[in-house]
Amino acid sequence: MSVKLNALVSDSYVDVSQYRDQHFKGNRYDQEKLLKQSHTLYVGNLSFYSTEDQVHEIFSKSGDVKRIVIGLDKVKKTACGFCFVEYYTRTGAENAMRFINGTRLDDRIIRTDWDAGFKEGRQYGRGKSGGQVRDEYRQDYDPARGGYGKLAQQHRPTEARNSF
Repeated sequence: MSVKLNALVSDSYVDVSQYRDQHFKGNRYDQEKLLKQSHTLYVGNLSFYSTEDQVHEIFSKSGDVKRIVIGLDKVKKTACGFCFVEYYTRTGAENAMRFINGTRLDDRIIRTDWDAGFKEGRQYGRGKSGGQVRDEYRQDYDPARGGYGKLAQQHRPTEARNSF
């Protein structure tokens, strides 16, 4: 008689998280299936100044990287703090989830999560001002992510906005 203990079989670093892309074209079942087979990772909390070469250097340590797509502000066409990393194999992506998620790049703790696969157009931020939605509402000053959030910038006096 063989009994499997799920705790011993599970690899929480590689398991699919609860996050789901709300703009996914398809049903929940299809998205789940793609996430479980994916070779692509979403990488978040990047500095606006992190380069493709820096991302490649760290992520290539876990496997052969097929391509990197840096997320862009849809208005300014400048980096806006996320990217997609696509590997040739699932194993490379799993190693990145295990060993790179939560590490530092440009003095920021980066987050990785499974992505159902990059599609053209997803490289652009989804915020109203062109960047990421999270940067619209951020109240703190973060020099690596463009200073204050977009809404906070609008409510600051002009001289305070220009003093940095």
